[in-house]
Amino acid sequence: MKKQLLCTSAIALGVAAAPAAAQEWNLDWGGYYNVDVLFNSTSGNNIPANVDLDGANIHQNGEIIFTPSVTLDNGLTFGINVQMEALNAGGGADGIDESYMFIEGDTMGRVEVGSENSAGYKLMTGAPGVGFGINSPSPSAYHPTAFSPVGLPGVFGYGLGRNAFGSSYTEVAGNNDTARISYYTPSFNGLTLGVSYAPGNTNAANSGLVNRNSNVTVSDIFDIGVNYSQTFGNVDVELAARWGTGDAGQNLVFVANPGGLPGTAIFTPAVTQPGDPETWGVGARIGVAGWTFGGSYAENDSGLANGVADTEGWSLGVTYDLAGPWTIGFDTYQGEGTAAAAGFVKATDEYEAYQLGAERELGNGVAWRIYAIQSETSRSVNVPNAFAPGVSKLKVESTTIGTGIRLNF
Repeated sequence: MKKQLLCTSAIALGVAAAPAAAQEWNLDWGGYYNVDVLFNSTSGNNIPANVDLDGANIHQNGEIIFTPSVTLDNGLTFGINVQMEALNAGGGADGIDESYMFIEGDTMGRVEVGSENSAGYKLMTGAPGVGFGINSPSPSAYHPTAFSPVGLPGVFGYGLGRNAFGSSYTEVAGNNDTARISYYTPSFNGLTLGVSYAPGNTNAANSGLVNRNSNVTVSDIFDIGVNYSQTFGNVDVELAARWGTGDAGQNLVFVANPGGLPGTAIFTPAVTQPGDPETWGVGARIGVAGWTFGGSYAENDSGLANGVADTEGWSLGVTYDLAGPWTIGFDTYQGEGTAAAAGFVKATDEYEAYQLGAERELGNGVAWRIYAIQSETSRSVNVPNAFAPGVSKLKVESTTIGTGIRLNF
């Protein structure tokens, strides 16, 4: 349509049309949309008296992904990736999610610049699963019943997503879609290396200058990842590992006259600075004769004193491709975090989820899924009381049975 309008305008003006360019833009787009109906039953001693979460719920999640690109005569491909979220976990429009430019070639690899997850995150792998996705990097969006209704790890200080408490797909300090530059090598017999750098922790279109003397947000985030994917006969193997760190920064305050001496104004740290946050993880999958086995382990180090807000977690799962359109599977995720630690008092948070699911392919990009999920979040607090020592525990248990349609286009 655009070419027809341009040609019509040229004829109307009596101007000869210029020769067509050798390169043509490929205006690709795609995406996904999932709709689920879930029936939930919740119990535990950490549920307020005025909260009732039992009953039916409807969950929607989707994105439309635009990926226009053009390949030049020199073989390099330039393009963009813009992901528009249809609905967020709260049910409202969420606008643009990831958005970045990429340059790639057969021998140079791939460069990405813009708001996107790190190379370590994107090269990671974990347990296979069929159903709702209990090892999701966005558990609040994909598995909302697991953390309901109170005692959210976000309140504890680790954040819900991109953190080992709820998923082995982690990021440094739980950052998400941060403006960064990433490079991926070409695949060497199935081996791909990736490295990323982000000046700060923001995904704004124009992030401005980064103040590295502020510990409000992490800066100078560096990530590295490796993924190996290969087939040996009828056995598929995927291995992955990643590591990342960032600068916690400083919080300097102005002191006009230290010691009462005039003309000696200085900047000095306001508080003892935390250590730098880190994350690392490993994962593997093996597929043979219709079976796929896999698992992963990850940690987030907050850099805070006494290990406060440090988290770790692991996934394990298996799926089986039945003869015909059905796939069945079982998977679990187990997470743990330190909510507080001072003297003899220590608060430890735990999350565990188990899922049994089945999925039937109905057609090209259309699948029907059914699943059952049992999950629990809890906090155990040491009680250093000479008369009644022990551990108090707050917990929320959730049982969910759900069914839904998954669309990929």
